[in-house]
Amino acid sequence: MKPENFEFGGGVHYTIMHPAVMVATVVTILLMLLLPRKYVVIPFLLCVFLVPRGQQLYVAGLHWYVVRILILAGFVRLARAKFQVAGRLNGIDKAFILWAIYRGVCQMLLFPQRGMVISQGAFWLEAFGVYFLMRYAIQDEEDIARAAKTLAVLAVILGACTLNEHIHHVNVFGYLGGAPITPAVRNGQTRAQVIFGHPILAGCFGATLAPLFFWLWKSGRAKALAAAAIGGSIPMALTSNSSTAVLAYVAGVGALFLWPIRRSMRVLRWGIVLTLGALAVVMKGPVWFVIAHAKVIGSSHGYHRAMLVDNFFKHFRDWWLIGTNQTNHWGFGMWDLSNQYVAEGERGGLVAFICFIAMISLSFGRLGKMRKLVEGDRKQEWFFWSLCAIMVAHVFAFFGVSYWDQMAIWWWAFLAMVSAATASLQTAPFRVESADAKYGAMIEPGPEGPLWGPGLNPPTEGSIEPRR
Repeated sequence: MKPENFEFGGGVHYTIMHPAVMVATVVTILLMLLLPRKYVVIPFLLCVFLVPRGQQLYVAGLHWYVVRILILAGFVRLARAKFQVAGRLNGIDKAFILWAIYRGVCQMLLFPQRGMVISQGAFWLEAFGVYFLMRYAIQDEEDIARAAKTLAVLAVILGACTLNEHIHHVNVFGYLGGAPITPAVRNGQTRAQVIFGHPILAGCFGATLAPLFFWLWKSGRAKALAAAAIGGSIPMALTSNSSTAVLAYVAGVGALFLWPIRRSMRVLRWGIVLTLGALAVVMKGPVWFVIAHAKVIGSSHGYHRAMLVDNFFKHFRDWWLIGTNQTNHWGFGMWDLSNQYVAEGERGGLVAFICFIAMISLSFGRLGKMRKLVEGDRKQEWFFWSLCAIMVAHVFAFFGVSYWDQMAIWWWAFLAMVSAATASLQTAPFRVESADAKYGAMIEPGPEGPLWGPGLNPPTEGSIEPRR
């Protein structure tokens, strides 16, 4: 993986833009500017995830990747809409903004040079551009379903291409430029990567999408497409020849199968904590060395990732304030940030690390509250449960890779989906139940209106009884 400080001011010093990609980019820009809001997500996702990252315009020493060009068009659309998003800014939004700003500033302090200033300007352009464009384009469940169908089409296409890459050892996207034509090989096994910058990222893309496609199938919105997308996500995870991708896939799908015990998640969480505590007592090394044994591909580097986490904790003083750019003395290969949690600390210090964890925690919390709020409506419950399963897949993937290229875009888009799906927490009235609610009876809000809503004080914890 190339360092972020080489995104702008480094790399190739010429334009790599296939004519077909240029036409697709122009068409996508026009569609993003002219289509109704709810359809903006379709051309944006299709173009971003079907064009290799290396496709770019080199102008005045700056690398304008296709996604950055599209984001500029997105800002025009956002400005026309006066930057309106679903609901008010919530905790996820605020944590994301603080995370991006602090991490960018820390990188500039660590690398006080013009190239890094430009690089982090590009990072902010992508992060804020993608996140708030998705917050504008995705505002309710129907918009999420529309995005899911678009991603399903992408999974079918990319899944077929990974199979072709695995069997014929040719990456068809390499003919466009910006991606290798000949795939990487490890221990005699081809590692498919299609449009992504690394095979692990390609595998994790398919793995983290799987729960979304299961929801699409179960909701009955597009059963045939969802089934084909599930079939496409599997080869993406397997042909990457990566334990990280396979384990993320198993974790995401496994989370879906926890549905029958959804009301006992507190017990499960404490069970995990106690299990880790027991392992810490009986293991010869720290508990995070479990990562060294979590591999399903024989050539996986689980031990390296465990050592990365170990050194991360041991050298806390090196990175806690603004991160660090000096990891060579940590040990062999410790420059390789193949763990998202470690990468956040090294790039942005403790504040960026906490903000990143907060985005995950707040997402789980808001989705859990929404599931309880709609309890009794199984379709709605399954919707929020599926989003939780996607987050579980991401959490597992973060242990084996740090996101960049299009995978980072999918992560930011997913956070925007969670914010949109839970926006009603800020505006919709609670359903209030009597003591007989446990037997099915409900008390509807009186003629005075809802007990709380916009401009009204929300109920305090414990003042209403949740549905059981």
